[in-house]
Amino acid sequence: MNGLATIQPSADGGQEDSDLAALARGGRTNVFGFLLRLAARLPFLFIAGRVYGPEVLGRFAYAIVVVEFAAQLATLGLKRGLAGAFAQTKREESHVLADAMLLTLFVSLCAAAVLILFPQAMFPNSSLNGLDRLLPLTIVAIAGSEVALAACAWRYDIAATVRARAIVEPWTISIAAWALSWYSLRDGLILSYVLSMIAAMLVSIWSVTRHFRWPRGWRPYPRRLWRMARINMPLAAADALEWGSRRLDLALLGLFVSPGVVGIYYVAQQVASLPQKLKTSFEPILGPVITRNIAEQNYAAIARQVSQVGFWIIAAQAGIALALGLPGEAVMGLVGPEFVAGALALGCLLFAEVVAATAVVSEGALVYLARHRNMMISLAMIALQVVLTFVLIWLVDKSGYGAPLLAAAPALALALALACSSIVKSWLLQGLLRHRIGTWRPALILAVSAAAIVGMMFVSLPSRFEWVELVIGVPAILAVYAAVIWRFGFGPEDRTLFRRSKAEPAEG
Repeated sequence: MNGLATIQPSADGGQEDSDLAALARGGRTNVFGFLLRLAARLPFLFIAGRVYGPEVLGRFAYAIVVVEFAAQLATLGLKRGLAGAFAQTKREESHVLADAMLLTLFVSLCAAAVLILFPQAMFPNSSLNGLDRLLPLTIVAIAGSEVALAACAWRYDIAATVRARAIVEPWTISIAAWALSWYSLRDGLILSYVLSMIAAMLVSIWSVTRHFRWPRGWRPYPRRLWRMARINMPLAAADALEWGSRRLDLALLGLFVSPGVVGIYYVAQQVASLPQKLKTSFEPILGPVITRNIAEQNYAAIARQVSQVGFWIIAAQAGIALALGLPGEAVMGLVGPEFVAGALALGCLLFAEVVAATAVVSEGALVYLARHRNMMISLAMIALQVVLTFVLIWLVDKSGYGAPLLAAAPALALALALACSSIVKSWLLQGLLRHRIGTWRPALILAVSAAAIVGMMFVSLPSRFEWVELVIGVPAILAVYAAVIWRFGFGPEDRTLFRRSKAEPAEG
């Protein structure tokens, strides 16, 4: 079969069962974290849209894209590379973690200094207000938190990520945005963002100290720090490219449209990013499992785990995409009537998250097996996305269509580029492992079709019944989809995701 072996049960079934249990436990925690994040993120979007408006929100969104991109670079790939550093050394883990935290702090301060000196990169179309110039200092909190949570994931503590990213961070920004709106409608959003990042960092540091003792006898050595940075450079580039591809659409759109349209697109992007957390939060738990199997050259187990996690993610994201995308106008209308124009962009972004799942889980192994080739594929995907974005925006603009189609153009370009990336990366991983990677199953088509029929029934209701789409329609879409995928798509191993073993340790 084209040189690819069929995956057979491993002789070391006990270890594979343990790995599967760890992945399932992380998956359950992530689903719970998704629900918490959804409950907290929607109030923030409602406050930002209704109280601050699309213009202020657009200015805020552009600045945050630049700051978070710099923070992604500052982690130097250690969000995933830390697992490899732990697995490939005989040094004390607390010493390795101390090196990683110090390296991240140094690069974060350098990145912050550059943006403080050149704040126009964050606010290209508006003047500086108040403490805007100091916003880059949050890079230290963002990057430090990411590395600390990666260390917690090495100990299979995914609950730490849920606490920091799904509870503390979103609830802090939601509450602060409302409270600070009484202080300043100009600066309230940015100040609330700073507070949320600081709060998430404090919780992350508290979590990591529970797993790693103080690094007694540790001394920083420039040569060792440089070696860690050099080893993780390809991984850092892959992380930056993958992250940047999800924000490049907003940055490119900002070159052609007003901050108001950018604000509308940002809301659609934030709603679509909720299911994205389901797959990105699998990365820390998948990394240690993959690195362990690479050391043992157990490629069949890697193929099985990538396929398993990939299907879990796609199955979850497809249901969420249908539930949020079909009643898209009603969902966007919650934020404010001006934001309904972003419904089409929301649909394209949700579709992009579904097709990207295969690329993300494949990359979880490629960053260890073929990091340079993986980076080149990511670069090609970015280039394709840029070209498609410019072409689609030019076509829409020349055709004279309004804001809804103009905002959807970069979202569609992103979806097409991510689909190509998923195909190429899964093919590459199959060739390296010589085992098939199967993340898509026919049952997905059946479940999507059934849920779509139910969703269209609710969407076809008169506009005065928009509340019915949200209150009854969204749960109905999810219920039908879940029933079909559970009956026809989930096998015994898939149902491990929902079954807790008696011997399984408590999360967190």
